[in-house]
Order: sequence, then C-alpha cells, then structure tokens
Amino acid sequence: MLYLLGVVVIALGILISVSLHEAGHMLTAKRFGMKVTRYFVGFGPTVFSFRRGETEYGLKAIPLGGFCKIVGMTPQDDDVEPEDQHRAMWRFPVWKRTIVMSAGSITHFALALIAIWLAAMFMGLPNPEYPTTNDEARREPAAINVQDCVVVENVARTCQTGDPTSPAAQANLRDGDLITALNGTPIDNYGDLLTTLRATPPGRVTVDYVRDGVPASVDVTLAQVQRPPLENVAGPVGPVAAFGVDLDVQKPAMVTYGPVAAFGATADYTGQLAVGTYEAMKRIPQKVPALWTAITGGERDKDTPISVVGASRLGGEALEAGVWQILVFLFISLNFFVGIFNLLPLLPLDGGHIAIAWFERVRSWIFARLGRPDPGRVDYLKLMPLTYAVILVGGAFTLLTVTADVVNPITLFSR
Repeated sequence: MLYLLGVVVIALGILISVSLHEAGHMLTAKRFGMKVTRYFVGFGPTVFSFRRGETEYGLKAIPLGGFCKIVGMTPQDDDVEPEDQHRAMWRFPVWKRTIVMSAGSITHFALALIAIWLAAMFMGLPNPEYPTTNDEARREPAAINVQDCVVVENVARTCQTGDPTSPAAQANLRDGDLITALNGTPIDNYGDLLTTLRATPPGRVTVDYVRDGVPASVDVTLAQVQRPPLENVAGPVGPVAAFGVDLDVQKPAMVTYGPVAAFGATADYTGQLAVGTYEAMKRIPQKVPALWTAITGGERDKDTPISVVGASRLGGEALEAGVWQILVFLFISLNFFVGIFNLLPLLPLDGGHIAIAWFERVRSWIFARLGRPDPGRVDYLKLMPLTYAVILVGGAFTLLTVTADVVNPITLFSR
C-alpha cells in the first residue's frame, strides 16, 4: 500500500507541476492581452469542461500533462479571427513573448525553489561537509562503524548465514571508535586505515583506538577475504586482510536551517543542482546504449536517465522503505530538470520559440542598420522537418526510458 501511495504521490506531483507550467503560460499571456482560448489538464477525450470568459477550461481523460492554446503563436497560424488579429501572440513585442514562453520553466523553477526552502527548514538539506566521494571519505577521521560480518568473496551483498563474524565485532570494538594506529603504524584518517590494512597480512594485529576520549588498545585477528588492490579497484582479485568496519562519518548527513539562513542554503543547493543537471544532460547521448543494454537483459546502470514511470517507482520504493524525504528531492529534481530542458533552443520546446523570436529581433536590427528592408518573420513551416525530427528523437528516447523503467527499473533498495 505504501509503495502504491508513493507512486501516486510522485505521479500526481508531476501532473500538478505540468498543469502549473501551462497555467504560467496562460496567466502571463492573458496579462499582456493575448487571447487564450483553451486550458486543459490531460490529453485525449474531454471528461468535462466549462467556459469562463473567452477561455474554455477542462479535464481530459489521459492525465499525462496539459496544454493551453494561445491564439496566433506563429504568423502561419490560420485560426486567428479577423477581430483577434491585433491580439495574435506573434504581433506582441519580443520581450512579452519571451516572458510568456519562459513562464512555464519559471514555474518549475519556482516550485523547486520553494520546495528546497521548505526542505531546508523542516527536513534538512544534504550537508556540504558530508563526504560524498571516495576521496572525501578517505580524508575523514578513522571513526568506524562495526559490521556484523565480512563477506569473503569479492561481491557486494549483505551478511548471510555462514559468513564469518567481523574481526572488529569479535574484538568488542564499537561504532564511533576512532582508530589511531594499527600495529604501531599511525592512522590519521580513514584513507590511512584502508592503505595500512591492505599492506598488513591477515592474522593477529594490535589496534589502538580512542573511545569517548579515552585511549585504549586491543588485539584483533584480521580475516582473509578476496579483494582487488585498494589503489586499483579493477586489478586482480587476491587474498587481503579484512577488519570488518566501514566509515562512521562524524558529521550529520542532513542539516536544517532557520527561515533566513534557509535562503542561503537554498541558493547553494540550487547551484549544485544546476551543475548536476547540466552534467546529467551532457551524459544523456552516451547513456542510450546503456538503456538498450538494460532492456535486453543486461544490468541497469543507475546513472541512466529515468522516465515518469521510473520516478514514480522510485517514489513508491522510497515511501515503502520509510524514506519519504526522497519523494521531496525527486519532486525538486524533476521540476528543475524539466525547467531547464524546456528552455533548450529546439522546436517544439518553449526554448525554440524564444530563440526564433530573438533571432527575428536581432536580424531585423541588423538589416535596419544596413539600410535594407526588414526580412520579416521566420516561416515556421520551413522548420517543420526539423521539428518533426526533434519530436521523433524525443519520442523514441521517451519510449526507451519508459521500457527500461518497466522491464529493468533502477532501485534504491534491495527488494
């Protein structure tokens, strides 16, 4: 039940976001005097509709988005009544058209920023000082979490019956103990501990540690496991010593802020999100083969793009596991990504219309300076082959991600 609820929450959040996106277009268009004839949530057959003024509002049967119809978006639109010619969108100044066309993305950004600000106060944002990479973790003090067992073979899995007990647990070490030396070799950070362990053969060693500020030492019998060399994780697997611990980061993973400090934290997190989104978008072309591999039976790369289906499944999995905070971060990430993606200068995206509007404006300015006649508006009909190509590629990519999310989804936890 929780899984289904999580799926519904994310799907509903996406639908509301897209509906507000279209509302952003509609409200700014109306504010500037453009004529908006239709605003609908969903696609397909109409469930119900009503008219308020000159606009028809309604709900359609397929809840996969929404749309609004602004009269005369391009000079080639032939559905503009003679009495509405002065209200056709393409006749308005370029700055007004830019605001209207970017209002959808601005809405997504606003939703993301509000959610980040609220999360900063009531839920917490990722601590910027918390290590998120192996290099950062290796620089942390060697405070340990004691594992229940050691896995002898070189596989990533949880403890199973028959696995040997962790040497650290056998020696009665505890979570939070700070390792300071191993067989007399000083340990200044977690990286030192890993390096020293790899250089130490399995067997009995003396471990110096600090617990609650009190130094102590204990004899530990290191287990033998199969692992690659530490500095070359792709190297040959061989016998090495295992302590049965991992890093206990002495910093909170999440940090909450007051209402004022939350603005700064929101700005910092938004900057990180922008960089992450840009990097993710750059990787999309090279991830297409990985999606195909996932569909045809290979392992699913967790760094591959996901669709609305995949995001909804992750939301369900997170809520089922009791980690509802992931739903918030999914909502934030999806809105931010859609906001940026929609501004790409490609038709039929909003960014494509904005790019053409400014191209026309710059071209007219240049021709005026050269004393030549204004070349007029761009003929959208000549751009239709490129538009269809973008739609075809986008549709194929969407189908690819949806298929991968159905047959081989990314999972956050072992199910």
